Amino acid sequence: MAAPLLQGFIVKVFLEANILIDGGESFLLKGGSSGVLLIHGFTGLPAELFLLGQFLNRAGFTVHCHRLAGHGTDENDLMRTTKDDWFNSVLDGFFILRGVCDQIFVVGHSMGGLLTLKLASERSVDKIVTLAAPIFIDDGLGLKNLPPKEFCGNACIVQPRKKLNDVPQAANDVYKKMPLISVHELLSLIDDVKNLLPNVTAPILIMHGEEDHTAQPRSARYIMDNVGSRTKKVITVPNSGHLLPLDENRDFVFEEILDFLRS
Repeated sequence: MAAPLLQGFIVKVFLEANILIDGGESFLLKGGSSGVLLIHGFTGLPAELFLLGQFLNRAGFTVHCHRLAGHGTDENDLMRTTKDDWFNSVLDGFFILRGVCDQIFVVGHSMGGLLTLKLASERSVDKIVTLAAPIFIDDGLGLKNLPPKEFCGNACIVQPRKKLNDVPQAANDVYKKMPLISVHELLSLIDDVKNLLPNVTAPILIMHGEEDHTAQPRSARYIMDNVGSRTKKVITVPNSGHLLPLDENRDFVFEEILDFLRS
């Protein structure tokens, strides 16, 4: 009798320690044989890409957004994960979509754009899109004051973000705190991706907001100049910030993505 009771206790504790935020769950929208893998950003969650997912699904694509490890729950989960855990989540989503689709396109926002580039450097994908991928972080975020990794421990900083209107409610439920040790993992991922860019050969659309105060807009030009793809295009979105899939110009962003995937 002891073993079943213990097993039930273990399952209960595990579930309570990983309770998802509403909108933190992965989503799969069934469509045709062409699939789009959506990859959300650092401290974000799949809900941030749900409007884009619906748009592409209405256009006939099967769309999957896979929750990255440590995201969509709480900051303590995030600080226990690494860049490798995040990429393994991307691989999980990729293999799910590859099992049901003949073509695979990948669209990543912010850190999801970095993971998109890493995926394309290691796996065969048909086309990729990066949205506000942060090769260079804005100086105003104070990275020069980031303590060495070994001194970060469980330290977090408050992560302010204004509430967005006309978006899924869950898209506003991002982490309010950012673990400093996780910032080091993000910076390490950036360094990895810089080295991997020549290995990316899939056709690529690079989009960046002109008013992005998180990822410097010059990040887009760096990707353009260093990626190995023969077919590549940069679009700078006027009057837009970092949250391209959610801001007031998202319809323009969505249409450009669709045109690129169909071309």
